[in-house]
Amino acid sequence: MPVAIRSASLNDVPAILAIEGQAPGAAHWTSEQYKKLVGSGVVLVAEEEGQLCGFVCAKAVAGEWEIENVVVAAAFLRRGIANELVRELIHRAANEAASAILLEVRESNLPARRLYEKLGFCEVGHRRVYYRNPVEDAILCALRFNR
Repeated sequence: MPVAIRSASLNDVPAILAIEGQAPGAAHWTSEQYKKLVGSGVVLVAEEEGQLCGFVCAKAVAGEWEIENVVVAAAFLRRGIANELVRELIHRAANEAASAILLEVRESNLPARRLYEKLGFCEVGHRRVYYRNPVEDAILCALRFNR
């Protein structure tokens, strides 16, 4: 069944929180934080047969976009949904004349690191003890647009 990617609405926030709650390694935010990001940032959701199955959040500041969170519901993992979400985000950033998309990823999150590399992101730095629960380093990645 094909997955549809669309911009999130405020009505999607409860489902976003439910999906995020299934992912211990994800950034965990409050309902109010998601509502603010839906209103001022870029939040895309993946939907299959009317059910939200994943999301990506980003902020756009001064021509650079930063991916804040990418989460896929446990029942939908390993089906290419994160790939579709990030591809659509890249497409939108390019259409908005972004200069780059930046992100941090847990050093141990090899599936995410492989996805980002496949989509053209390059490792540009390292942040020691960036994450908590568990404490872990972050790999900084960037996808630069040639403008």
